[in-house]
Amino acid sequence: MQIGPYRIDPPVVLAPMAGVTDKPFRLLCKRLGAGLAVSEMTTADPKLWHTRKSLRRMDHAGEPEPVSVQIAGYDPAMLAEAARFNVANGAQIIDINMGCPAKKVCNVWSGSALLQDEPLVARICKAVADAVDVPVTLKIRTGWDREHRNALAIARIAEDSGIAALAVHGRTRADRYEGEAEYETIAAVKAVVRIPVLANGDIATPQQARHVLDATGADAVMVGRGAQGRPWIFREIAHYLATGELLAEPAPAKVAAILLGHLEHLHAFYGEPAGVRIARKHLGWYAKDRPENAAFRNVANRAESADEQLRLTRDYFAALAAGVALAA
Repeated sequence: MQIGPYRIDPPVVLAPMAGVTDKPFRLLCKRLGAGLAVSEMTTADPKLWHTRKSLRRMDHAGEPEPVSVQIAGYDPAMLAEAARFNVANGAQIIDINMGCPAKKVCNVWSGSALLQDEPLVARICKAVADAVDVPVTLKIRTGWDREHRNALAIARIAEDSGIAALAVHGRTRADRYEGEAEYETIAAVKAVVRIPVLANGDIATPQQARHVLDATGADAVMVGRGAQGRPWIFREIAHYLATGELLAEPAPAKVAAILLGHLEHLHAFYGEPAGVRIARKHLGWYAKDRPENAAFRNVANRAESADEQLRLTRDYFAALAAGVALAA
């Protein structure tokens, strides 16, 4: 898949997720096969650009190209300025957030709330695309609710406004993350635009990725929650798309090495105690759907320091390798 001058290969992309796709997670997913990793959303409000949180979100030092940064807001001029600011700070692709369903985002007329105002969508897309010399992409849902699925209209607006690629989550804002994603609307979007389309929603296995590509005709898949606790899903999907073969599940020792490296990067990036706190949710995600997850969650929640978190994680995997059951 081509976005401006950038070839996205493999066509398997890490979705932007607030509080998840920070620099340590983006780097990990890229190393494990993601063709592109989009940052968690950064605010378009210039008053907040220099807070500790925003400065961390704008840290792209050492990040492999292309660097894609998502911006969120409602004012075209403000979003245009945010795009310029982020490009000056290393962004090579700007992504506009019109997909987030969170109340606190929609209540300030940002994220998927914007889908209710098609003229405003047009003004935002054009303002941002005209403001920078890098590709601008857009992430949307299929509409505000099931009675107002307007993804096709938004897609045409986006293309006419200079948007370089469009990611579509197969749910409306009202659906949030409930039920199952539908792909018919994504297929319809793909049929009416010439720009690349990324299909997003409920892609958690290589087989589902293949199914979604076949069902939609999309140029790429975008993986969000399916990567939480399984960052190696990107190379699994890429391998399956290329060969039709499934890779073996990573051995516990390999999972341990990936996880420990991720924890160390989180501790270094955020410092203590924030790094330890943020690492807990990743430990919990690694534990989900595993038979021994109760013991693993105990590890995740017990540690109060970086050293203790690393030690307990090493001990857990050592016991797992030795076949010793840990008490929850």
